[in-house]
Amino acid sequence: MHFEVWAPLAERVTLHCAGTPYALARDPARSGWWTGEAEATDGTRYGFSVDDGSVLPDPRSRRQPDGPDGPSAVVDHERYAWRVPWAGRGLPGAVLYELHVGTYTPEGTLDAAAGRLAHLVELGVTHVQLMPLCPFPGVHGWGYEGVSLWAVHEPYGGPEALKRFVDAAHELGLGVVLDVVHNHLGPSGNYLPAFGPYFTETHHTPWGAAVNLDAPGSDEVRAYFLGSALAWLRDYRLDGLRLDAVHALRDTRACHFLEELSTAVDALGAEVERPLFLIAESDLNDPRLITAREEGGLGLHAQWNDDFHHTLRTTLTGEAHGYYEDFARAGLSGLAKTLTGGFFHDGTYSSFRGRGHGRPLDRTRVPAHRLLGYAQTHDQIGNRAQGDRLAASLSPGLLACAAALVLTGPFTPMLFMGEEWAASTPWQFFTDHTDPELAEAVRRGRRREFAAHGWAEEDVPDPQDPATRDRSCLDWSEPEREPHARVLAWYRDLIALRHTQPDLTDPDLEDIKVAYDEGGRWFAFRRGDVRVAVNLGKEPASIPLGVPRARVLAAWEPVGVPGVDGVVSVPGESCVVLTVG
Repeated sequence: MHFEVWAPLAERVTLHCAGTPYALARDPARSGWWTGEAEATDGTRYGFSVDDGSVLPDPRSRRQPDGPDGPSAVVDHERYAWRVPWAGRGLPGAVLYELHVGTYTPEGTLDAAAGRLAHLVELGVTHVQLMPLCPFPGVHGWGYEGVSLWAVHEPYGGPEALKRFVDAAHELGLGVVLDVVHNHLGPSGNYLPAFGPYFTETHHTPWGAAVNLDAPGSDEVRAYFLGSALAWLRDYRLDGLRLDAVHALRDTRACHFLEELSTAVDALGAEVERPLFLIAESDLNDPRLITAREEGGLGLHAQWNDDFHHTLRTTLTGEAHGYYEDFARAGLSGLAKTLTGGFFHDGTYSSFRGRGHGRPLDRTRVPAHRLLGYAQTHDQIGNRAQGDRLAASLSPGLLACAAALVLTGPFTPMLFMGEEWAASTPWQFFTDHTDPELAEAVRRGRRREFAAHGWAEEDVPDPQDPATRDRSCLDWSEPEREPHARVLAWYRDLIALRHTQPDLTDPDLEDIKVAYDEGGRWFAFRRGDVRVAVNLGKEPASIPLGVPRARVLAAWEPVGVPGVDGVVSVPGESCVVLTVG
């Protein structure tokens, strides 16, 4: 078997394969690369030592059977016999479902999660978006401190389990998206600096030195991340990738890394004859991310729209602290702005940042499905002190209103696991660091962060306590009980409408018309022949639809059919979807 590793500053590189050392030779065709041959098959353990140092995992390891600090293992991807021919499932018309493997089921494995996929088919979602799967210390964690960016966390089941999961999803018609982290690697088990200049002090991020995308040696570093992304899509037959916090990818080169990545993914999609897509998480409010490359953009296929989330959450809860302040002050006008224009901050002043932020989205060039809309995400729940969901503070009626705004709105909807039945379980921040000093630092840092906002130390869950993870697991007995069953039925009805009413997947943001009454706490919008009326107040509201005799498609509480005056009376904390067609 052929082995290779990039170590441009090394004098010697040794392959340690199945307990035997092999001196590698410099590759004359590729600067900085070392290559050699050794007897190996699927599962053979190996690693590399640089200049007679410790034996370290392969930077491109496909498997870490003993965790991030152990040896790598050979993976022969050809051994897996795929059961399902898959033509792919693109992003337009999609409904995504964000899922954390470690808490979706008590078992916390990919195989256990695959056993619950039928629930998602009945719900009506089209794609499962898996939170990061790369190896990290311990058993349980969010996954954003991963290392070995080509491997699958072994406690989740490793590479074979991911293939079984994808096969099972595709067999049911579900696409699979994976959340990948390119902006940093975990503080524990990250051995890349021993091999080469994977990081640079030229730029800094919240996690320290930035990934080296533009300093000397960055050609190979960019190739490392590109290769990892393409490997997930090719070797595991994934349909798309979610890119974590791309605003932390510091790159001053003329061709930005994200443009290079989108070009490579589009080329792979053409090669495998499947639609492949990239979804960015970004707080830049920069339309260039999701503008086509031929029009001067970076060519990503979509991005999360936190502005919509913030306007929706502040409207529902009245929260106004931190970065919510501007959105809370705007009230329903902010919700109207994001539903029709995409971004709330489109060059306007951001009090949280103390400066102007963002730029307007060109609604004639960017289809609405390129923005993802949601009421809850892992970030917006788990980064709260107690990981409380909206269901912990809102009535079922207001939860129904939130669902209506997300699932009938113009953006590609995304749900967070358990949201569809108003799960009572929190989703808290939990870690399983094996380094005692790092574990204590994380524990102290978490509590210090929230102490600054008035939280008592004992009220902030200990991330290292196994009970914190256990509390965050979904309770699968809830969907069959009230009030959860009624909320679940409402989500199913709304998703079914999205699939059957063409107006609800119309990508034209310019065609959306809104009306609202700040004092009356009602909000309404039009999408073609579909009308959506939401009453966030406690008292009934008479909401003008602008057309007579609309037909009710779905209602949280019974409403009268609008007469010739075109006014519908909506009970307090309720909503209705109608059509004039």
